[in-house]
Amino acid sequence: MGLLCSRHKRGNQANTEENVQAAEIERRIEQETKAEKHIQKLLLLGAGESGKSTIFKQIKLLFQTGFDERELQSYTSVIHANVYQTIKILHDGAKELALSEGDASKYGLSVDNKEIGEKLSEIGGRLDYPRLTEELVEEILKIWKDPAIQETYARGNELQVPDCADYFMENLQRLSDPNYIPTKEDVLHARVRTTGVVEIQFSPVGENKKSGEVYRLFDVGGQRNERRKWIHLFEGVTAVIFCAAISEYDQTLFEDENRNRMMETKELFEWVLKQKCFEKTSFMLFLNKFDIFEKKVSKVPLNVCDWFKDYQPVSTGKQQVEHAYEFVKKKFEELYYQNVTCDHQDRVFKIYRTTALDQKLVKKTFKLVDETLRRRNLFEAGLL
Repeated sequence: MGLLCSRHKRGNQANTEENVQAAEIERRIEQETKAEKHIQKLLLLGAGESGKSTIFKQIKLLFQTGFDERELQSYTSVIHANVYQTIKILHDGAKELALSEGDASKYGLSVDNKEIGEKLSEIGGRLDYPRLTEELVEEILKIWKDPAIQETYARGNELQVPDCADYFMENLQRLSDPNYIPTKEDVLHARVRTTGVVEIQFSPVGENKKSGEVYRLFDVGGQRNERRKWIHLFEGVTAVIFCAAISEYDQTLFEDENRNRMMETKELFEWVLKQKCFEKTSFMLFLNKFDIFEKKVSKVPLNVCDWFKDYQPVSTGKQQVEHAYEFVKKKFEELYYQNVTCDHQDRVFKIYRTTALDQKLVKKTFKLVDETLRRRNLFEAGLL
């Protein structure tokens, strides 16, 4: 009898402990659910090469702890790969132009550099790249400075030359140092295609401040083969941040060299706007890569792009740049309102001029985005 009582007592004790544990789990789930409700979901969309990933890295630097030494070191191989890939694109591009152009000599490497060019092109085609050394940097600089390569680089819009080319070529000696650790600036310039989904949680005014919203930002690959993954993230989105690289009106897609990048961006933006799950979603349009746009627009007229055929340039210098920018901005505004039904009239739409590499500008832009979304939340709660 005493044994039975003892077992019964232990059984009750075990049940009590299980109940306490279950209650604690329920409490935590409830807390996490409440916390999740206060987190605003932001979706970063755009075509490949639009600068989304650079914006994402800026957020990590600005509103989180940034990159630790291990993360910085992990970019070394990416940066060295960018250098080799750039030289390969230019070397192979020069050969193609020499075959297709009337003045083939303009794109022919000097006799001394031909062998070096072939060697570096072969390295650029590998899956594993050697670490940059002083000797390799010397050879890369010889090829980079070759008149044929510079002629080819001047036609980089016809090739797939990455925006980071100039920056890394100017810093080659530093990149080849045996003790090289990438700087934050290097990481921002580093180009690696986003595959899958990456996310980051942040607050533009600090998570400990009551006035600040907490955001969870999702970045997904912009290339065509990555876009099928987008749809899984479309539910419960507070705002879509759509990146459009306005400097790419004369360039073609990495995936399809017969397709203009701006035309692809236009159609992609239209498609996103028409998604039913975004009927109440705010839209923030980042007209990105303005730094490249302002240098290019005086040399390459906007009307080389079919969407901008009706553009008529005026004046020169800064006025021309502003006029061209306002024209592009208006085109996107018209596109937005053409795709807005009566059900969508009350959703927020804002356009921001951005340069993803400019940390101060990105910080200012996200403060404005934060302010807009907070006002929207107050309005929906009937407090405005």
